[in-house]
Amino acid sequence: MTRHLIQAYFGKIDRASLAPADVGERATAFDIVAYDTVLDFGIGAALTDLKAKKVFPSEIALDLAVTAAHVHAADTRISRATESEDAWTRQLRIVVPVSNVGRWTTTIPVLERMLNFLTGDRWTVQFRPRPAAYSQIVPQADLIVPPYTDVSLFSGGLDSFIGAIDQLEGGDIPLLVSHAGEPAVSKAQDACFDALKAQFAKVPFDRLRTWLAFPKKFVRNVGSEDSTRGRSFLFFALGVFAGSGLRQKFVLRAPENGLIALNVPLDALRLGALSTRTTHPFYIARWNELLEVLGIPGRVENPYWNQTKGEMVANCANRTFLKRLVPTTLSCSSPTKGRWQGLGTQHCGFCLPCLIRRASLTSIRDATTYTVPNLRAQAWDPRTATGEHIRSFQYALQRLQERPGIEKMLIHKPGPLTDNPAVLDELAAVYKRGLNEVGALLKGVRTRPS
Repeated sequence: MTRHLIQAYFGKIDRASLAPADVGERATAFDIVAYDTVLDFGIGAALTDLKAKKVFPSEIALDLAVTAAHVHAADTRISRATESEDAWTRQLRIVVPVSNVGRWTTTIPVLERMLNFLTGDRWTVQFRPRPAAYSQIVPQADLIVPPYTDVSLFSGGLDSFIGAIDQLEGGDIPLLVSHAGEPAVSKAQDACFDALKAQFAKVPFDRLRTWLAFPKKFVRNVGSEDSTRGRSFLFFALGVFAGSGLRQKFVLRAPENGLIALNVPLDALRLGALSTRTTHPFYIARWNELLEVLGIPGRVENPYWNQTKGEMVANCANRTFLKRLVPTTLSCSSPTKGRWQGLGTQHCGFCLPCLIRRASLTSIRDATTYTVPNLRAQAWDPRTATGEHIRSFQYALQRLQERPGIEKMLIHKPGPLTDNPAVLDELAAVYKRGLNEVGALLKGVRTRPS
């Protein structure tokens, strides 16, 4: 196991201020400023884009975006296989240059708690001052107030697409925030956004599209990491970054159905690597705690925490439009895996998100192309990628049938939730309803004995 330190510096004038590596720690430093003029890694481009939209983030929110860049670099460029003690848990330290060290230092307990929960690593977070030449980076706001009522994450998936439809049909004017990752996801985001612009042509909503990534050899002689458990910290940070420039108290919406938000492990082997916490209620609560400590006037909310994906589809404010655009959205966890079969980018039809998606769309005609179009065509081997998730869902459903009421215990598996008994009951209920939706899809689907 190797402990790692990731830290940015603001140009050549700031390099002497880098924190030294601790004993047994490997340090990686990167220049956050390109050509000594603009912020690099997509942050400067986002500032320019927001300025054109009359959105001027706060310096504290800019610090948050820089912090997210540190987290993203550490999470995606340090291999769990070689750099951890158990092939999963890494020891990661980040030292972030910020505009107000005193205020940021008070956030350390919250930050470390949320990052440890989100990625399953051991994080140490520290701060130091930005150099004086970069004490003020965000342009001063002009007199024109942007029209946006709030901010919403926009991934190109079915949930975020429904979220955008519901907001636009309800009279909101959202600023949608996307992170442009792999080309397949970016293409879906563009197609969904263009469809929304055509449908709601008279509404002045818009989108911030950012791209933040680090080269694969960012940490020398260390492989990259594909689990990306920290990606939602980047997404939420970019949303707050934009929201802070709306010049009003804002809500950052993270549309996600309750089954995925809870993401209860379907079987005993799905803890850790297979248990993401992207929009888990505990994680979102920590975000609101962080914003309060920082003095950023906003909240993070998942408006669909108590709905299944099927209920989101059924309750969509414009089902006719949704039905037509369903194939444009992208839910698959690995949409390019079919290339080995000579196929293009498409839904596999058998990963966990695909199964939940297919189950949610049984009430409308699903025109999505799936690599496995018929789940009942054969008996699936649970030792293969095709049968693994199907069998896990079957196991989870069997567990509910054999032990009525166990859902109230299982929803705590990914992490702590809330002390409110009514909320706990509703979370347990949405988990059970979500599983039963998938159960209806899998009725008659066979798996071989493992």
